Amino acid sequence: MNIRTKLSKFSLRIVLAFFLSGILALIPPVTKGETPAPFIHWGALSYPDQAPTLEMGLSLFRFTEFNGEGERFNGIDETIGINFITFSWTEHLTDTFENWSTNFTLGIGPTRNQPTEWLQNDFIHDGLWGIPTVPVEDTRKETDFAISGSLTHWWEVSGQKRILYLSGGGQSGSLFHEIFARTGFRRWAPLKTIEYLNGNQEGIFASLFRPLRLSGMVRASRVATGAAFHDLANATYSAQGSISYGWYDEKTLHPWFEVEIGATIDSGLFNGEMGDSLEERFWTAALRAYPFTFETWNDQLNGKDYGPTYGGRLMMDLYFLLPKSWTG
Repeated sequence: MNIRTKLSKFSLRIVLAFFLSGILALIPPVTKGETPAPFIHWGALSYPDQAPTLEMGLSLFRFTEFNGEGERFNGIDETIGINFITFSWTEHLTDTFENWSTNFTLGIGPTRNQPTEWLQNDFIHDGLWGIPTVPVEDTRKETDFAISGSLTHWWEVSGQKRILYLSGGGQSGSLFHEIFARTGFRRWAPLKTIEYLNGNQEGIFASLFRPLRLSGMVRASRVATGAAFHDLANATYSAQGSISYGWYDEKTLHPWFEVEIGATIDSGLFNGEMGDSLEERFWTAALRAYPFTFETWNDQLNGKDYGPTYGGRLMMDLYFLLPKSWTG
C-alpha cells in the first residue's frame, strides 16, 4: 500500500469521525474508548486504548462549588453538571506506521443541574449513606463540548504487545483548553512475563493469576481557561494506577469481561483562595462486558465530596460495524 493510499484512508477516517460526531446529538444514548480529556481531572481512567474502538454513549461529571458544610471550594461560583453524549474512535495503524495509534474523542451536551444532583444528593448522600446533602445555588445552563485527540506509540514487553506507551495530545472546547503528554504501561500481565522467561506455569496459582493485569500512567499538561472553568492552574501533573482481572481477545486485545479498580492523584486543575492548585485524589471502578463499559469515579479518596467530585459513563463499542476497508 503506497503513502498516497494510506493518507487517503486516514483522511476518510477523519471525515467519517466528524460526520458521526455531528449525528450523535440525534441518537439516544443507548449505551471504553478514551475519555474526553477533562475527565482525567475528575479521576476517570485515561489510558490510551490497547484495542481499536468506536464507542458511543453517555458521560456525566459534576463540579460542586460547596461541600456538605456549605463551604466554598474555590472562586468558581456555580455548580456545573456536565451531560455529554460521547464519541471515541481509536485506530491502530499498520504497515509503515505499525505500533502507532490515533484517537479522536468528542463530548457534547446540555450542562444542567440534573441528573447529577439527584445522583449525588438524593441517591448517594440521602438514600445510601444518610449524610448531609451538598448545597446548590447558581447552576450553569449552557451547551458545552470538548474535543480531544492523541497520538500514541506502543512497545511490546516480554511477548505482550502494546504494553508500554508514550503519548501526546490536546483538547479544546467550552470547558477549558489543554495540551498533554503521558507515558506508562497498560494491562501488563505479570504471569505472562514469568512464562515468557521460564516457560508455561501450571496449577491453581497460575490459573488464578493468569487473568490479572496491572496498569500505570504519569501525565503532565499545560492548561488554559475556558468559558465554563476559570481560575485554573497553569500546569497539572497526574499519576494513575489500576489493577484489573478479566478475559481478553489475544488478537485484538479487547476485554471480553473485565473488572478494573484504580486510583488517581492530580496536582490540581483548580486554584484555591491563595492561588495555589488544589490537589485531588480519586478512586475509580469499571466493569466491561464486551461491547459495553460502565465506569464511575469519585473524589472520596481524599476524604471529601466537593470540587471535582464524581462522574460516570456508559458506553457501547460499535467498531465491529465498520467496513473492513476502514479498519487497520
